[in-house]
Amino acid sequence: MSDPTLALVTVGLLSIGCQYLAYRIRLPAILPLLVIGILVGPVFGVLNADQLFGDLLFPVVSLSVAIILFEGALTLKYQDIAGHGKMVRNLCSVGVLVTWVIATVVAHYALEVTWQLSFLFGAIVTVTGPTVIVPMLRTVRPQTNLGNILRWEGIVIDPIGALLAVIVYEYIISSQGAMSHTLYAFSKTIGIGLLSGLTVGYFLGVTLRNHWVPHYLRNTAVLTIILGAFAGSNFFAHESGLLTVTIAGIMLANMRDVDVDDILEFKETLSVLLISGLFILLATRLDLGAVAEVGWAAAIVLISIIFVARPLSVFISSFGTGLNWRELALLSWVAPRGIVAAAVSALFSLKLEALGYAGVEVIVPLVFLVIITTVVLQGLTAKPVARLLGVRAPVPNGFLLFGASQFSRLLAKELIKHKVSVRVADTNWDAIREARMQDIPVYFGNPMSEHAALHLDLNSIGTVLILSPYKQLNPMIAYHFEYSMGKDKVWGLTTNQASTRPSHQVSEDYAKKLSLFGEGVTYGYLASTVSRGGRIKTTSITPEFTYQDYLRTYADKATPLIAIDENKRLHVMLSSDEMIPKAGWKLISLVEAEALPKEEVAVAAAASEEK
Repeated sequence: MSDPTLALVTVGLLSIGCQYLAYRIRLPAILPLLVIGILVGPVFGVLNADQLFGDLLFPVVSLSVAIILFEGALTLKYQDIAGHGKMVRNLCSVGVLVTWVIATVVAHYALEVTWQLSFLFGAIVTVTGPTVIVPMLRTVRPQTNLGNILRWEGIVIDPIGALLAVIVYEYIISSQGAMSHTLYAFSKTIGIGLLSGLTVGYFLGVTLRNHWVPHYLRNTAVLTIILGAFAGSNFFAHESGLLTVTIAGIMLANMRDVDVDDILEFKETLSVLLISGLFILLATRLDLGAVAEVGWAAAIVLISIIFVARPLSVFISSFGTGLNWRELALLSWVAPRGIVAAAVSALFSLKLEALGYAGVEVIVPLVFLVIITTVVLQGLTAKPVARLLGVRAPVPNGFLLFGASQFSRLLAKELIKHKVSVRVADTNWDAIREARMQDIPVYFGNPMSEHAALHLDLNSIGTVLILSPYKQLNPMIAYHFEYSMGKDKVWGLTTNQASTRPSHQVSEDYAKKLSLFGEGVTYGYLASTVSRGGRIKTTSITPEFTYQDYLRTYADKATPLIAIDENKRLHVMLSSDEMIPKAGWKLISLVEAEALPKEEVAVAAAASEEK
């Protein structure tokens, strides 16, 4: 494609198409991006990144990788390592070393490349990314402890593996002369990278903490300063920039009273606009002939990484964790490689090619082959493997309550009493704080965000109840979760408002979801009932006290919310349902103060005053 404008537009359209395809088929986006890049590049020759960018290709890739590493480092918080179990800590330390050593040795002898390139390849393939792990977990649905281990391993190991690869690369670059010169150059690179990273990270933290930059400039300012630090470090010490941005990200993530959530959310848009196109362009540069020449050696490397390195690293990391062999088997099987591995390998390949390193041309195709093989193979087989091992979580029957109002908190506490998994989400910090004080599991932020995809555990969640007053956000939440959970698993409260303005009308499909808790039950009704002393109460339906007796007792002073049958299955009460709770069931209801005994009214009033 000779027209640069048309080529760039084509890359943009292909990247958006791949992202949408990944969303529809529930696979990590990196897979269709790489496949499409290979097809339009080396297979059909439609696009060529070198012709399109020329001398600008290297700077574009360098800056893109710098952004990826910085954003990844922002997710590495010390409390996350300490707070998610011994297994995660071991996998991100001992496990990394085991994988690194095995991959290095196999690559050296199978591919017949230098020890330096082998060490670099081994460091690159230690990384399992959250962007590929999380979509896989939604399909596999492993036991909660296994899901948490895999998810947090992906988050924590991303910057650690990248940092390891950067350090190895720095050593390779430094080892261009005598040993004394090598040690000097390596020490200089590491020293300037560390010092610059700590300085820039601290400066950004102080700037954000003291609000020296207007809010609308925060993301742009941070991005610009980070890229400036990257370029400045490279100016003073060759190739120290990647280490600088990684250290700066880790420093910024762990400073007190510094909110980086907005910066992390900015990554979502940046990933779609920049990184998606980057991977298509990188894939167009693949030399499939180089892999073909390697032949069986590539298969040996793949088998060693998947069937030797990963199981051994999991086994060694498991000492003292109490995990059984079935759980370890699943952890051993699920380790797909992702974005960081692809980006870092492509960048270092470009740099080493420019330096004339022999054998470097096989590194990128092999890394990409590892990514595609692990994502496809493990993505297709992880679910049946988990089922065979008996480590899949039961059908999720928990609830995600969007909206942390007083009613939502009361409902959450009542469900917790019945040992139902509950998570309350809201963008209102005050409401979330109240829920936390009541020991209710919470998520602060937008549950549709990428941050939520990484940190909001939905393995035990089977139903979403939209209980917030946010009229603009509620429909988007509904559409987001109905795709992953099903249309009959997302319900919201009616508004009882029939707007005549087309811009204010909701779609017919969404309107059908607004039947939660019965006809006419609005957010305002629930809030006002609770504020007047109403409380949530569980009533046992028995042969002596039937559902009809329940209706006669409470008349219109009680709103049935959720029914629990004799098999512990939960049924949400809807206006469209004609479900009648049977004997042996329990019915959770919101009872108005007028229908409560006087002592219960007093308790409810006291609790309301405390709030």
